[in-house]
Amino acid sequence: MSTAQQTIHVGGEWRSAVSGATREIIDPVDASVFAVVSEGGTTDTDDAVAAARAAFDDGTWPRTPVAERAALLRRVAALLERDRERIAGLESQDAGKTLEEGRTDVDCVRDAFVYFADLVMNESGGRVVDAGSDDIHSVVVHEPVGVCALITPWNYPLLQASWKVAPALAAGNTFVIKPSEITPLTTVALMELLMEAGLPPGAANLVTGPGDTVGARLAEHPDVDLVSFTGGLVSGTKVAHAAADTVKKVALELGGKNPNVVFADACATEEGFDTAVDQALNAAFIHSGQVCSAGSRLIVEESLRERFVAELARRAEKIRLGRGTDKGVECGPLVSAQQLARTQDFVASALEEGAVLRAGGERPDGPGYFYRPTVLDRCNRRMRVVREEIFGPVLTVETFRTEHEAVTLANDTEFGLAGAVWTADAGRARRVAGRMRHGTVWINDFHPYLPQAEWGGFGKSGTGRELGPTGLAEYRETKHIYQNLAPRPVRWFAG
Repeated sequence: MSTAQQTIHVGGEWRSAVSGATREIIDPVDASVFAVVSEGGTTDTDDAVAAARAAFDDGTWPRTPVAERAALLRRVAALLERDRERIAGLESQDAGKTLEEGRTDVDCVRDAFVYFADLVMNESGGRVVDAGSDDIHSVVVHEPVGVCALITPWNYPLLQASWKVAPALAAGNTFVIKPSEITPLTTVALMELLMEAGLPPGAANLVTGPGDTVGARLAEHPDVDLVSFTGGLVSGTKVAHAAADTVKKVALELGGKNPNVVFADACATEEGFDTAVDQALNAAFIHSGQVCSAGSRLIVEESLRERFVAELARRAEKIRLGRGTDKGVECGPLVSAQQLARTQDFVASALEEGAVLRAGGERPDGPGYFYRPTVLDRCNRRMRVVREEIFGPVLTVETFRTEHEAVTLANDTEFGLAGAVWTADAGRARRVAGRMRHGTVWINDFHPYLPQAEWGGFGKSGTGRELGPTGLAEYRETKHIYQNLAPRPVRWFAG
């Protein structure tokens, strides 16, 4: 494909980059070019921020009644339902995931827009504060924070966009969104739906381009009031540093190194064993492990280890790789050549440090960025593969003998996004979940989330929360309005 799309959206108009630069979008299945997009820079970013600033300061959206804002979000949800197959197919090709995963993403995006529409509609007009006098009316209200910079990752481009766009609009903000430069296409599609739904020009702006120019400029821009970033730790710390000079609000979701703790009693029956193994595969290998909450660290009770890992490896070898839209495919490729090389490097370093390869560990024959689902046994916390986030289909296995040791291993990480515990003992489940220092803890499950429940992590997994009431609060400022109904002289000064 040689003709570039106009993928920069500023003030209600689609346009090319001011510089004329473009970027090829690669199909990770066969490394072919399937789209060409505009490659924005600092000038495009400044123009987009100016449009968002004008729309916030002088436009209609921040002053639009809550009922109308909620109605627009519901229209977007309906349009997502209408275009489900088209957008799911685009997400599958752009990010390399299966078509079924793409469909699930679109459904979750729809649910996020509906949730935030319902949330703002069900709120009261503010919190009345008792000032101790009938002559004082005191109320705490919430207002939009202003112009928001929304920076999203390559692994779940549409889903992560919705987690930011829906609450930002529900709260009455305007925004500039920058998707990952390698998976921008469903964010472009979402912008088209926002315009079709009737969002005023300038309220939503999009700049496609690299993080070191577009993202960096958004983070430092003096007219941006909030930056919400989802991505890697290194980039996230750069965003935080850049934002510090203007003291803007910052929300960071920086991934995780997530433990999946399996006690032997969870596998006391054949059904329990089958479920725990199946869920361990799901935890580690959905979307080829390119998930911030991937259960990439299996921490299994020592007495269960050999049986559990043997069956896990057997099933991992049978996972069917291929194009996500093809029938029977269970796992797609990694998103890029860079991500494939990174995964290969992690596996090589693990084997050098003493890990035992039980499954995978190689590229299959053929084109594209595929890598076999990999199980590495006999791992420990000194290994780089156990400490650092990979974003690839690699599962490490550690063991424990006591409940205390299990919790210690689960918490022995700089990250703290998510984790799980598998046990038939209800008391143990509550104890371990209570002691795990992670933002989400699943008991006898892995991966589900609810738009009503906050999402985010402890430690280097980031700051702030997305989803739930707190996810809406991130996009608001809190104001106290104190009204004296019977003013009179204070007589503080004799005068």
